[in-house]
Amino acid sequence: MITFKQKSKIMLPVLLAISLAVPVANATPVLLGIGSLPGTGSDLSGLTGTLESGISANLLGGMGSGFAYAGNNTFLALPDRGPNALAYTGGSAVDNTTSYISRFHTIGLSYSAGTTLPLTVTTTLDDTTLLSSATSLTYATGAAPALNTATINYFSGRSDNFGAGSSLNPNNGRLDPEGIRVSNDGKSVFISDEYGPYVYQFDRQTGERINSFVLPGNLAAANLSSNGAAEISGNTDGRVANKGMEGLAISPDGTTLFGFMQSPLLQDGGDGGRANRIVSIDIATGATHEFAYDNQIGTKNYNSSEILAINNHEFLVLERDGKGLGDGSNAAIKQLWKVDLDGATDITSMSGQANLLANQGHPDKSLFLDIRALLNANGITDANIPAKLEGAAFGDDVIVGTETYHTLILTNDNDFTTAAGDNQFFVIGFKDADLGGSVYLPQAVSAVPEPETYVMLLVGFSLLGFMAHRRKESIA
Repeated sequence: MITFKQKSKIMLPVLLAISLAVPVANATPVLLGIGSLPGTGSDLSGLTGTLESGISANLLGGMGSGFAYAGNNTFLALPDRGPNALAYTGGSAVDNTTSYISRFHTIGLSYSAGTTLPLTVTTTLDDTTLLSSATSLTYATGAAPALNTATINYFSGRSDNFGAGSSLNPNNGRLDPEGIRVSNDGKSVFISDEYGPYVYQFDRQTGERINSFVLPGNLAAANLSSNGAAEISGNTDGRVANKGMEGLAISPDGTTLFGFMQSPLLQDGGDGGRANRIVSIDIATGATHEFAYDNQIGTKNYNSSEILAINNHEFLVLERDGKGLGDGSNAAIKQLWKVDLDGATDITSMSGQANLLANQGHPDKSLFLDIRALLNANGITDANIPAKLEGAAFGDDVIVGTETYHTLILTNDNDFTTAAGDNQFFVIGFKDADLGGSVYLPQAVSAVPEPETYVMLLVGFSLLGFMAHRRKESIA
């Protein structure tokens, strides 16, 4: 199996140049610190050469479209379909997407010991894993990744890598990853995307797809196009182009995935509508259910970027505008809302905004955190808050002085552009009391040895067997 992994690591400690207050007991969520990794460097994929736009195939770029806890302060960071902000000759037909191979990065976060804030957050890039399929994938003419072999077919971001059938066809070679979670045994990675939407299960070590979940047909676009605007105008049902399954959660017990559609389906009002869908997937059986979510804040409707499980039925939902750093504007809405799906109505067979909103089951949502207000209070102006905050994960608890905090890490998608700044990791501390009576159940993810560790284990077992055999001979 070709993995193209390197042993070198990139480390970057970051000390916030802002003034934070000393934490006090029973405080509301606090900003513990911010980690950072510049997107201008190379990742650890080992790829060489350039993409159609002239950008390096191993550019680290953005890595915050999705963010997942992988145990012991280790996380998986997810780029989306790759760089497509730079126009190139012939690129308009494919929305300037490229043959960027889909991947995820393994990173580590560590914190300085101290009694005051901010903490120094050290971020390490430890690995890059490319995503592939052992079965053949459909690509546009001349668009198959050069890295492909007879048994390894890589997913890429090119929007024209699709074949016959609806957008749910798992043989399509295009992938726009947006949500990522790790299985409780630490061996699998679940990724949701916007092109299908798809939810795939990959082997965490090799990056090979091992399962494709069959999603409800009402999410599908029947008529596909390499141009997003044409795809929207060519359909009356299904997901909006480029706004498919943006978020993904996994229940702490590891049995169920929850995919979040970024905007309402076309039959529910389309982009700008008020009723989003959350799709639950039983990992063992593949059974699905759909639930409605009211995305309105005040009198305005917002797209949703992420969903994160507090426990097996309550979630945090990240709602935001597209304003801030990278957009050349000032951020206004960046918020985390708490929602409960316990007893919610399955709306799979329903359509239309009014019908969905009337059958939410738990229509009320409560504000957990105004992210913009928290960052403002710590000296970060609206113009410097990332426009695209998209990833969220709970991490390991952190002790600051005599206070113990649960951690919540938020990440940004910089769209592979320097205008949107570095990849940032906003580490937020919170207490049980901040959840308004909800019980926080952190996901327990088993550590998985790195490939070289497996080799050492095999050598160790061989030595033990040899020693046992020699001892047996000696006794005889």
